[in-house]
Amino acid sequence: MSIRSTVIPAVIVGVAASLLFAIQGCWTTWGSNSVEQRTDDAYVRADMTPMSTRISGTVKKVDVEDYQAVMPGQTLIELDDADFQAILAQSEAALAASEASLANNQATKRVQDAKIQSAESMIQQASAAVAAAQAGIRSVQSDVTRTGLELKRQQALFTARAATRQQNETAEADATRFNGMLSAHEADLQHAQAAVASSRAAVQSERQQRAALDTADALYKADIQAKEAGIIVARVNLGYTRIVAPIGGTVGERHVQAGQLVSPGMQMIDLVQGERWIQANFKETQLTRMRRGDVADIKVDTYPGVVLHGKVAEIAPASGSQFALLPPDNATGNFTKVVQRIPVKIKLDPDPSWDGRLRPGFSAIVTVHESGPKPQEQRP
Repeated sequence: MSIRSTVIPAVIVGVAASLLFAIQGCWTTWGSNSVEQRTDDAYVRADMTPMSTRISGTVKKVDVEDYQAVMPGQTLIELDDADFQAILAQSEAALAASEASLANNQATKRVQDAKIQSAESMIQQASAAVAAAQAGIRSVQSDVTRTGLELKRQQALFTARAATRQQNETAEADATRFNGMLSAHEADLQHAQAAVASSRAAVQSERQQRAALDTADALYKADIQAKEAGIIVARVNLGYTRIVAPIGGTVGERHVQAGQLVSPGMQMIDLVQGERWIQANFKETQLTRMRRGDVADIKVDTYPGVVLHGKVAEIAPASGSQFALLPPDNATGNFTKVVQRIPVKIKLDPDPSWDGRLRPGFSAIVTVHESGPKPQEQRP
């Protein structure tokens, strides 16, 4: 065996080992230091809104075709609203009845106020009658005293035969007359006092009824508020029978047809919003120098030879695997290191000539011109 046949393979193995070591140790650094980062894991994206219903009903009419452009507020789907119109009419009728009950209660309150005023005037009249009876008693009391003394004097004189029978009878008649007048005034006083008590009791009763009407008034007002809230709910539910576009865009495929029964939460049609952007999934090793605002060049596979321009708008806060339904758990003991992909949102520069030409899902190739400092220039 010659020396040459031994040295050459050894040199080749050494060179290969050196290259493998250099590539393994510096490949990530070379990629991170590059000012241009390219990926073909990129797609055209747009906000998509699945339009669903919040009520149960039957589809009355589908007002748009598949993939039709729509304006904000344009009706997409109509549900049969007969039941909801009836519910609204019923709620409005119930509100009218409650308002009528409130108005009737207000009228009853006015009548009750008049009754209270009448009862209070009766108290005043009875009090005046009491005062008059008391005044009459005071005015007759002196005559009763005088005629009583005169009767006693005439009776004494008549007994002593110093006065005539006529004089005695006249004194007795005067005393009887004034005693009768006193009794009449006392009876009037009792009657007037009873009338005052009765009138006060009537006022108290009327006021209690008035308080009951105030309570009923509050109940009617609360019922009216409840009926008004019911009308609002009925109108809102009636509005749900029309599915409208919240913003402008393009509808996707229709999922329902006229006559179909739908339930709350059922997806009826998709709305693709007008603004388009690019989602580029870069490797984590490509983000070292990438910053928001970096310029990006985009090539869409559908339009070969055309280069679109944009800027990095956002860098996702986590890798795509972390947003998966079942994110990987590397603490199981079966760890295999895999370079992760981080979604980067690239906003296209305004260009009216491209409006409506890009479709969500188109594949793209993105090159970002990074502006961040080199890894060795970054501070920890």
